[in-house]
Parts: sequence; structure tokens; C-alpha cells
Amino acid sequence: MNYSELAFSDDIKAIQERMGSRKTYERVEKASFVDGLTNVEARYISQLDSFYMASFGENDFPYIQHRGGPAGFIKVIDEQTIGIVDFGGNRQYISVGNITKNPKVSLILLSYPLKARLKIYAEAKILEIEDNPTLYDLLKPEDYKFKPERLIIFHVKAYDWNCPQHITPRYTLAEINQLDEAKVQYIQQLERELEVLRVKLGQA
Repeated sequence: MNYSELAFSDDIKAIQERMGSRKTYERVEKASFVDGLTNVEARYISQLDSFYMASFGENDFPYIQHRGGPAGFIKVIDEQTIGIVDFGGNRQYISVGNITKNPKVSLILLSYPLKARLKIYAEAKILEIEDNPTLYDLLKPEDYKFKPERLIIFHVKAYDWNCPQHITPRYTLAEINQLDEAKVQYIQQLERELEVLRVKLGQA
């Protein structure tokens, strides 16, 4: 499904018209789109260590929750489906409860280093681990300490890439160390060359 067609209600279109952006988004709506995740989205998702999920509660309020884990804990199962192992947390179960009543969710997958933002409309499904051992083996992260409680599968209905404006780049300590490694190696090389020169000057 075209993300714009799903996202833009008549009221939203009226606001776009008033604010001068409607013609641009009319062209976006008519443009061709890929039905399903491509290799670009799959590679992007495989690098992430967190995302945000909005579900809708019986109290008529949306609820937004952060989900985190090791890089790659969000698995692309196929072009229409992504999934995670749901780790034990604060045990409020608000998102889980909301999904059991209304499976429609919205995901924001944000990469601060890349200043990129992928928006996904999806329908979520809660699965028990004991009933889906093969799927659990596919989704479970390796070399990460966690307490699994359930699986959550997201059937992708539409997605769109957001503009990078106003995303401040942020890096994990591991990413900073990786960026610094080349500089450290260069400094070490210069120190070795300097020591050789000192020895030669001393001999002269």
C-alpha cells in the first residue's frame, strides 16, 4: 500500500492545501512505490539497536514505547514481515495489552549516526515462544543477555523514509571507538617513526 494514501486523510490534505504542500504530496501519492521491504530497508533495519512503537489503548490514548536490544535484534523475516523477541522489562505490558485489542501499530526506526528515519505502518501479532520454537531460534539475538517473554511479529502495511532534518547525530561508545581506531593507529605509527628518527639522530 502507498504510505501517503494510508497516512493522508481528507482533513490532513486540507491542512496541506492551506500550508502550500498539497501539490507536492499529490505527486508523491501518484508516484510508483515498491510493495514490500527492499534490500535497502532490510540492510538498514539490520543495523539498528532500537525503535519506537506506537499502539492505541482502550483509554483512547496512543501509547509510545521504546524497544531496544543489540544491533540487529530486529529481524527481517521476509519482504512483508519483521519480528523481534520481546524482552522482559518493567512488566507493565501496556503495548502487549493494546496490541491484543488493536493490532495496528506505527513504528519509527531511527538511526542517529546516519540521520535517517524509517516510518512503518504495521499490524502486530503476539506469539508465544513455546508454540513457535523455530521462529524463536530465528529471532533470538546471539551473545546478548536477555529474558525472553514472547515474540512480536509485524506485518508491514506501508512504509516511508522521513527527511533527515533536525536529527542530531549521536554515536554509541563502540561506534566512537571504531571511528577513533584509525586515528589511534596513525598516531602510533607516527610515534614509532619518531622513535626511529631519535635513534638515528643519537647515533649521528
